[in-house]
Amino acid sequence: MKLISWNVNGLRSVLRKNFLKYLAEEAPDILCLQETKAHPDQVEQLWPAHYTTFWNSAEKKGYSGTAIFTKVRPLQVTPGIGREEHDGEGRVLTAEFADFFLVNVYVPNSQRELTRLAYRQQWDRDFLAYLKKLERRKPVIWCGDLNVAHTEMDLANPKANAKNHGFTPEERAGFSAGVQAGFVDTFREFEKGGGHYTWWSPMSGARSRNVGWRIDYFLMSAVLRPRLQSAFIRPQVMDSDHCPVGIEIS
Repeated sequence: MKLISWNVNGLRSVLRKNFLKYLAEEAPDILCLQETKAHPDQVEQLWPAHYTTFWNSAEKKGYSGTAIFTKVRPLQVTPGIGREEHDGEGRVLTAEFADFFLVNVYVPNSQRELTRLAYRQQWDRDFLAYLKKLERRKPVIWCGDLNVAHTEMDLANPKANAKNHGFTPEERAGFSAGVQAGFVDTFREFEKGGGHYTWWSPMSGARSRNVGWRIDYFLMSAVLRPRLQSAFIRPQVMDSDHCPVGIEIS
């Protein structure tokens, strides 16, 4: 089974580019999208018949939002994490399958002046509690734009960004808490080196120079690790400032 996650930075935008061509060529069993910036009735598109689509759109138009396209029909799909202070921005969509939960997440950005850092820390705590609550029922796979580079290996210029949003000690600690709670960073199970990124600034030719950040991830409950066949990044897919990431499980 192939699972893909992609922050499309506007679904309507990537539909005008090569989204459907990519979808046909990649042919994931499940596709998780973040930052859709759209409600389903705003997207005039007939999706391939073998996908069922589920949406969690933000209350604010043109902002945030998540979606899941899946060939395998879930047992149920739930928006949000059950916390009113977090659930208005369409950031979480959970699909329950027979033997695992899949959680698609677009984690809040702390903002350039760190104006949302305190909120982000509360989010990290509440979201991890949500994941662990799910895990008491069955294993969890979670993926998406986590808006943090975990280690210095996960961005091109760690020293210059040491106090910047996306690489603050507080945000990195939030990620570490997930790992310490038993979730596996799937890409690092196969690739221990640097230079592998999933987001590049649109400024200064950063992408062509591969000056990027790895902020998009798949993590999974440790009990699922024996089923993990591969984990990968698709930097050649260009239609967003993020590229797709994925895993294959048996």
